[in-house]
Amino acid sequence: MVRGSTAERILARPDLAAVVEATAALQANIDRASARGGGRVSVAAGVREVGSLRLRSGVELHLERGAVLRFVPEPELYPAIDARWEGRAQRVHAPCLWASDACDIALTGHGTIDGGGPAWWRTFRTSPAALAYPRPTLVGLHGCTRVTVSDVTLLNSPAWTLHPLLCRDVRITGIRILNPPDSPNTDGIDPESCSGVRISDCHIDVGDDCIAIKAGAEGSSDPVACENIAISNCTMVHGHGGVVIGSEMSGGVRGVVVTGCVFQGTDRGIRIKTRRRRGGTVEDVRVAHVVMDDVSCPLVINPFYFCGEEGKLPHVADRAPHPVDAGTPRIRRIHIAHVTATNARAAAGWVSGLPEAPLEDLVLDDVVVTFAHRSVAEVPAMADGVPAMARRGLHAQFATGVRLRGVRILDPEGPELVLDERTVRLAEAATP
Repeated sequence: MVRGSTAERILARPDLAAVVEATAALQANIDRASARGGGRVSVAAGVREVGSLRLRSGVELHLERGAVLRFVPEPELYPAIDARWEGRAQRVHAPCLWASDACDIALTGHGTIDGGGPAWWRTFRTSPAALAYPRPTLVGLHGCTRVTVSDVTLLNSPAWTLHPLLCRDVRITGIRILNPPDSPNTDGIDPESCSGVRISDCHIDVGDDCIAIKAGAEGSSDPVACENIAISNCTMVHGHGGVVIGSEMSGGVRGVVVTGCVFQGTDRGIRIKTRRRRGGTVEDVRVAHVVMDDVSCPLVINPFYFCGEEGKLPHVADRAPHPVDAGTPRIRRIHIAHVTATNARAAAGWVSGLPEAPLEDLVLDDVVVTFAHRSVAEVPAMADGVPAMARRGLHAQFATGVRLRGVRILDPEGPELVLDERTVRLAEAATP
């Protein structure tokens, strides 16, 4: 609920008075249910325009079929709170719907949550300085335990759509996420420094990464791993990547299983991105039974990720070895099996470790890649020194223990495999 001078300013505006009243009424229902020990708060069919709402422990917010919560894009309806944005602790606009340090919470039903994104996106593109804080996420769950999100439709998110942060025991199933392909930073689901996350049977069509697993940016005082993540039976459309790890991964990411998913028109398929000084280890990732179509590059492992101001610093792109320290990211034990990618455009894959910390134990088993007949050259990985290419094979560098079994790259322009000398020697030694 909006309080203090902010509330007074909003109440003085007749166009927002009804929104504040509706927000207060629904918030009061949530608070009363929690105070009674928990229960269901139902939203009946119809459109309700509201501002930021906070879920409480023990409460299930249930949207009946035909119910629409439409979050009004007025910044003062989303007061600043302490959270994280892009891996760093900072003040941010409160999410449209959020919870903090709650347990046994749920968002359910066949209704719709509309984040009013177009107004936020216009401001971000044309007058970013007008935003005192980062844009709201649509659903932000911070430090929560035993969380369920099921069946709802989430659309037009101002920024990331569903952001579980420092949560434990999270189940996300049967939801639809719909943001325009050109909407900025509208990731679908971003579990960050969470444990025990199950994502299943979801449809995600967004303007940035469909699912992005994160674990904090460099400089985190107490980085926390993101671990034990299971993703199954999801369809992912557009977006910059299907399932992505990073680029914020200082706490490390481990124990990730992706199975039975379909990617359509995502820029990349499976994507790991990080850079020096981010630290952390990505390990024990298993991908199986995935189908991709119209993906620029099906597999990208990129420790030279150059996006953002810090990505332009000289150490990021340097291909010479650097000293190994706490800021050195490590990537190992990545196994990918039974994957088909059709109409790939740039390359079958672009994978790399760092010269001082090679990519370890990459296995591709029963992977088939075919190319689009007419491809315009594209850059497969967002890193300096990576040229645009079309219909190329698998490129690998700074890698040890690469094993390829039943890999078929059909009709590339050039060799199927482009490996640096060290990777060739160790790949051959590891072949059964």
